[in-house]
Amino acid sequence: MAYDEPWDAQVPLCGRQLGLTWTGVSTSIDGMGETSELASDAGSRDPAVGLRAVRALRTLVERLEAVQVDNARQLGWSWQEIATQLGVSRQAVHKKHAGGRGLLRRGR
Repeated sequence: MAYDEPWDAQVPLCGRQLGLTWTGVSTSIDGMGETSELASDAGSRDPAVGLRAVRALRTLVERLEAVQVDNARQLGWSWQEIATQLGVSRQAVHKKHAGGRGLLRRGR
């Protein structure tokens, strides 16, 4: 299976459950088959297969993180609480995920 564009590139990274849908043909309802296949392919001895799978997994992880950070913020979590769970600094998580939400950014 090719992983050149595994996720819908037109879907924003930071929406509720958006961007998590596999755009290829799926044989499972919840997408776990594709994720399991990606994890398996990441261990391939063929570097082309392994690196494509790593890239696709990285994309998935980034999107899952964005969804969960958005979820946490909607539930009132502070940037520090989110950062602690992710094992990063408050500044790092804020810089990565706060785009467009700040009071000064709303009017732009």
